[in-house]
Amino acid sequence: MLEAKSPLLLLLVATLLMVSCQSRKHAAEQDAQSGENFTTSKLETLSLVLNSTNMTHFVYGIASNVAAVLLYGSNFVPIKRVEAGDGMFFHWVSCAAIWVVSVMGNVLLQTPTFYPLVMLGGVIWATGNIAVTTIVKAIGLGLGSLIWASFSMLMGWASSRFGWFGITAVEVSRPILNYCGAALCLLSGLIFFFVRTNVELHPDSESIPLLIDRRMNSGSYGPASPESWIEVTGPKTRRFIGCLLAAVSGLLYGFSFVPIYYIKSSSSNRESMYHGASLYDPDYLFAQCSGIFVASTVYFAIYCAAMKNRPRVYSRVILPGMLSGTMWLLATYCWCLASNYLSPVISFPLVTAGYALVAALLGTLLFKEVKGLANCLVLFSASCVVLTGSTLTAVSKL
Repeated sequence: MLEAKSPLLLLLVATLLMVSCQSRKHAAEQDAQSGENFTTSKLETLSLVLNSTNMTHFVYGIASNVAAVLLYGSNFVPIKRVEAGDGMFFHWVSCAAIWVVSVMGNVLLQTPTFYPLVMLGGVIWATGNIAVTTIVKAIGLGLGSLIWASFSMLMGWASSRFGWFGITAVEVSRPILNYCGAALCLLSGLIFFFVRTNVELHPDSESIPLLIDRRMNSGSYGPASPESWIEVTGPKTRRFIGCLLAAVSGLLYGFSFVPIYYIKSSSSNRESMYHGASLYDPDYLFAQCSGIFVASTVYFAIYCAAMKNRPRVYSRVILPGMLSGTMWLLATYCWCLASNYLSPVISFPLVTAGYALVAALLGTLLFKEVKGLANCLVLFSASCVVLTGSTLTAVSKL
């Protein structure tokens, strides 16, 4: 039985109850008119309720997908025009915001059971996210999102489809379409490597961090070295590093939800320590966000020690970082709802492909990261390929 744990779920339950009441009333009227058709009417009522339930779940799943796509695709826009240096401070601020908002979400969900294993997924996510600023500086927001989304989609698809890491394999009604969709997603990820971007390394913003060694021979204020190590590399090396980091981050993003799926798969096993665990995905987000915050804090402490207690801290990153983290968590809640109403095999490709296309449009049209007809054609072709692949993967489940 579904638990009323959010306003959206309450609305869903109310809708189903209304449909059920109307169906029973209709069946009772038909029974009064003709006793011999009682069995037929009862079956028609049950069919109507089931069809209405499936349609309601589908509508809520699509709505959740759309919200997740828009939030994921734009959550790094707040820091696109702000100098974030090497990105370590921005990473910690955004992860702190994620955890604070998740505390409020956990209270609204009536503090479900906390599973420490889920924190491992948060650590994995934070490890992949630590390179985001470097990726955006190296290859841009649009191309970076497209690459890490493609590899994240492949990892999420493979772990769900084949039952990797101890989770239950998901069966699809059209396996050929499913495999073709995954192959197209892989192909699109390879095509994206041929897109050349034009990224502005120094946004018009604060260029002097708050905490840095300002002692210069001339007595003037300014950073003693470039804001980020990626800026001193050549264009070709920078592009290669950016693409490689985006691919690795994508794999880590796709793997970060595996602990949740593992616990859910083990909930029906009486011999498992996770027997009876919740099947409602948002119940696990607080534990994952706790892992994100702990890992980001440890990474930032190591960074401060490596910088000899002179980290690069930029004041203008604070509010954009908090906004970015909040947008990411809201998108993740929507994604979990979409997975709950549909299934990870459908929601994972739709969300990842969707937010990658949104980020690509923002990077190309708003920030002018991709220039030239040939580059735009390659980007458009790869985007069509990934969109087709994600659609085939989703349709294979229907």
